[in-house]
Amino acid sequence: MVEMVETAAILNQATRRSLVILDEIGRGTATFDGLSIAWATVEFLAQSVGARALFATHYHELTVLARRLPGIANVTMDVTEWHDDIVFLHKVKAGAADRSYGIQVAKLAGLPEAVIARAREVLEVLEKGDRKPKQKGGALEELPLFAATRPRSFSPANGPSVIDTALDAIRPDELTPKAALEKLYELKALAAAGKPK
Repeated sequence: MVEMVETAAILNQATRRSLVILDEIGRGTATFDGLSIAWATVEFLAQSVGARALFATHYHELTVLARRLPGIANVTMDVTEWHDDIVFLHKVKAGAADRSYGIQVAKLAGLPEAVIARAREVLEVLEKGDRKPKQKGGALEELPLFAATRPRSFSPANGPSVIDTALDAIRPDELTPKAALEKLYELKALAAAGKPK
């Protein structure tokens, strides 16, 4: 809502004499909603307002607007890849980015290696277009929260772990804050006991 209120203020007050700088419009909502809002915003600025604008986005689909609307051009920051890392060359060049470097940027930002590795796995599944599980145990069924911490060898045939059983027995709505904290320490002890020495 904050992003949309700010965008509304900009679009309602901009004139042909304005310089509008927008960064990642639509990032705070679902992908198609965000893309649609970003697309319409670019069209509005170009066709209705006629303001000069810098519009940073990760929606690669928007690059087609440069071919459809006069006065729009795509530019990108030049980067080079080096041993699965990227190096920013601090140079603006004409054209659209040929690919996204989100995972490399996340690595540069210091996200834990486990998160980076899991992100690569998820990206591979998404890029293959396998967004819906075809059956129980399908590709994206592994995407829920904390799936990265589940051991790859986990199988329901092995039965629930000690921690799974302990979690199932907890009734959070019936616990006092102190009792909840005690349960947390018990679970932590169970997890520590199950780790290989």
